Amino acid sequence: MKRAFLQLHIAVFLAGFTGVLGRLITLNEAVLVWYRMMIACFVLWISLLFQKRKPAASRKLFIQASTVGFLLALHWVTFYAGIKNSNISTALVCLSAMGFFTAILEPVMLRRPFDMIEVLLGLLAIAGISIIFHFDPHYKLGIIISLFSAFLASIFPILNRQILQKMDAETATRYQLSGGFIFITLLMPVYLHYFPVDKLLPSLSDFAWLLVLGILCTVIAYDLFMKALQKISAFTVNLTYNLEPIYGIGMAFLIYREDKEVSQGFYYGFCLIVAAVVLQSLRLRKTSLPEKTGW
Repeated sequence: MKRAFLQLHIAVFLAGFTGVLGRLITLNEAVLVWYRMMIACFVLWISLLFQKRKPAASRKLFIQASTVGFLLALHWVTFYAGIKNSNISTALVCLSAMGFFTAILEPVMLRRPFDMIEVLLGLLAIAGISIIFHFDPHYKLGIIISLFSAFLASIFPILNRQILQKMDAETATRYQLSGGFIFITLLMPVYLHYFPVDKLLPSLSDFAWLLVLGILCTVIAYDLFMKALQKISAFTVNLTYNLEPIYGIGMAFLIYREDKEVSQGFYYGFCLIVAAVVLQSLRLRKTSLPEKTGW
């Protein structure tokens, strides 16, 4: 279990860095995600070729995993759209709503009783976001888009836990990213029709950062995330991902000096979100939940 938590926190740190890269790379959010998934898929399938083995799953499982990849692609597009319509800090904080959405969706989708403590901790994060929304109304569009991104992000860990019962984490990652890449490729002409862009090809600096994003922050981070999900419940994974704003905001403050862009209300809301993470961590240390930590 300790190894799973370590893997999860490394994945969360790398996820926090993706926000910085989203602002650093000058491409449109959908084009950015298309390159990110293309690079990740190329690395994953080339590595499989060098391993000289075939994917260990059927066509039916590929379709199931690809469906989750569709959600992942949509989540990433809306996440970067949230950054470009507000800033890194605001978009990352809004992802804390994942805990609330998961506390509601997981019992419904898995047909288990609601855990009111999970719901209350999720509501605490929502309260923090509401305070930020009140004090930073000029980021309204970015906040709404980022909340939708959090909703999408809360669904695929729940679905992943079911998929990981049928295939290993590496295969699931390869299939999901491939399915997401196919989906966003098909969607791209429609997206660009309604949201036209000035450029489709990245500059040299953009391409270098896309490599970091596609390999380090996608292939490696997503593989660690999937392995941790085999041992830890979806709610705990999502609530732990609330630490992503801490890492990401710290980097945004340091690199882009976003501490000068946010209001005092941002810090009030941020404190409530951190409180939700701390309370859940203490709760996990004091209680044993075998029905959530195993299959």
